[in-house]
Amino acid sequence: MTNNCDNSTLVRISRKAFIQVMLLLAAFLAASIILTWIIPSGSISVIKGVCAPVLVFFSGDGPALIMLCLFLIILTAAFQTLSDAGGIGVLIGSVADRFKDRGVLLIASTSFVFMCFGAFLGLFEEMLVMLPVTAMLFLTAGYDSFTGFLVCIISCGFGFASAITNPFTVLLASEIIGANPTENIWYRLVIFVAMYLLLLCFILIYVGRLKKDPSSSLTAKHDARLREASGRMTGTAATETAGRKSGLITGIFLAVSLAVILVCSMSDTLRSYVVVVLSAYFLIFGFITGFLCTGSAKKTAKSFLKGLVSGLPTICFIAMASSIKYVFEEGGAMPVVAGLIEDIAGHNSPALVAVVLYAIILVLEFFISSSTAKAILVMGLLSMTDLGLTKQMSVLIYTFADGYTNVLFPTSPVLLIALSMIEVDYLKWVKKSSVLFIINLLMVLGFLLLGIVIGY
Repeated sequence: MTNNCDNSTLVRISRKAFIQVMLLLAAFLAASIILTWIIPSGSISVIKGVCAPVLVFFSGDGPALIMLCLFLIILTAAFQTLSDAGGIGVLIGSVADRFKDRGVLLIASTSFVFMCFGAFLGLFEEMLVMLPVTAMLFLTAGYDSFTGFLVCIISCGFGFASAITNPFTVLLASEIIGANPTENIWYRLVIFVAMYLLLLCFILIYVGRLKKDPSSSLTAKHDARLREASGRMTGTAATETAGRKSGLITGIFLAVSLAVILVCSMSDTLRSYVVVVLSAYFLIFGFITGFLCTGSAKKTAKSFLKGLVSGLPTICFIAMASSIKYVFEEGGAMPVVAGLIEDIAGHNSPALVAVVLYAIILVLEFFISSSTAKAILVMGLLSMTDLGLTKQMSVLIYTFADGYTNVLFPTSPVLLIALSMIEVDYLKWVKKSSVLFIINLLMVLGFLLLGIVIGY
């Protein structure tokens, strides 16, 4: 974490942003503890609740959380190294020049690609890898870092929820409940296209206003610092040839990292180890790439260490956000959720059942952001309960409730970290995106009701 005057790091989390996020998560943690006292048969001690941010690392989720923390600080260190080496600036400038005067095409195509990553491969937190590059690309192309955030993280999040073959939602939920994931897949494709058009309209409206009034940017201060850093990066290349060399080396490094993500995500064996493999790749080859660009091990090590330190506050975000799930589970709230799902089975109207079930999973999503954990819990219960819905509809309800809130709820570590990387307050994001998510909610309910009518 840095103070507001320190502009030396690529990924910066200001004291103000850090305190705001931590206070917000602390409030939700306190509410979760109180909730376990209100719920019948549920309870958790004050000491255990207060210590949850530490205890969660010793729970069943501990190894995955520790790995995620290591991944994020290594990622930050690697990008700081590449930034100081100058390769990113050269590479981004080259891509931006190719799309000069074709900004809408750049936005539409990039957003579509990231949505496909989420919808088909189930990628989300892995896309934090691409956020610094995407943010700088759109800043260089005449937009701002917030545009890059929308195109990268939000597009991927929308794709994750508008799932087509997402292994962590559609495929896993279908397997648990005994559904055929390819049956009536055309309906999910229609949903994907509709949600893509919704998000694209939101992004284009934002950039349209940005072009008219650049001061309306949510990342003006952050972008001013990035432009200054970009100037320094250009200066690090002693000659034009050295600049091209740095850009080429960095481009190869990023292309291979993306290939690693895709290969691991498409492999049943490697899918669970994507974060582990990426951590090792960025740790080893991030340093090597920086050294090849600068020719100095000392400068590379200094940049790497600077990046490691700047990424440390993300550990606090992960610990606080994950502790809410820990309190919810340790407080004995899960049996209550199971009882609610079983109770709605008595309703006669499939439409009412669908909406109520969606609402229950939506609330559960606030406390348990892990798609796999929720799928095992929710779909396991649904597989034993006759709600009067088709199996495909049950899977659709689950994917809807699980996905879109990953880029809305403050208990999503990826969202908080992504916002902090571009220095946007969480509450500003909620205010800016409120219309998007209201329309999204109405479309979700519409697709649920339409699916029931057509027998999906």
